[in-house]
Amino acid sequence: MAGHSKWANIKHKKAAQDAKRGKVFTKIIKELMVSAKNGGSDPEANPRLRQAISTAKAANMPNDTMARAIQKGAGELEGTNYEEMTYEGFGPGGAAILMDIMTDNKNRTVAEIRHLMAKYGGNLGENGSVSWMFEKLGQISIVANGHDENKVFEEVLEIGANDFIFSDNVFLITTDPSNTVELSDQLMDKGYTVTSTGIEMVPKNILKVEGDDVKKLINLIEHLQEHDDIQNIYSNFEVDDDQL
Repeated sequence: MAGHSKWANIKHKKAAQDAKRGKVFTKIIKELMVSAKNGGSDPEANPRLRQAISTAKAANMPNDTMARAIQKGAGELEGTNYEEMTYEGFGPGGAAILMDIMTDNKNRTVAEIRHLMAKYGGNLGENGSVSWMFEKLGQISIVANGHDENKVFEEVLEIGANDFIFSDNVFLITTDPSNTVELSDQLMDKGYTVTSTGIEMVPKNILKVEGDDVKKLINLIEHLQEHDDIQNIYSNFEVDDDQL
């Protein structure tokens, strides 16, 4: 878990940048649309949509923006038709990279991502080449805001969390995927500020990346994160703090 925290640092900083640029709304809107398209517009009957709505609320998305995205996904309003897929590959130092994709043009997207991977020292792999290195878990981020770490740890375990780490003024809480929305709601009821909630692919083991490969790997991931069709990126690397 210690290694994952280094990756979490980078993800938190990127999430903050995305929030400032408004890109976070774009990603959540896509998720709302695809969730409604696949499972219908009723969140009570659609767990994935319920999760997406929870994520949207944590990001302070206006209710009418959420509603329009759900209606477009369900076909009640005209909207873009997104396909979802997963791309896998390796970055500098051998780090595994797993990407959730949502696109309206699969051929364009795979060509662009293949180009980015090759340009910045990575390579796109076959399906299954790295996904076996990850497990699906619910993850919730809450702002530390001076909360006592031991007290938070006791409270989150009491209400169903599996584990948590403290990183960059954020508590990152891990739970079973099916428990994520309920746990997030309980944390908000207790007065915690939830900044993100979602189902993520968490690495089973951590790979130490060192030397020149560190800057190359982070550079590759930063360029991938700028791509509008990449919803989420997961990796398994660890680096020393002084190299971040």
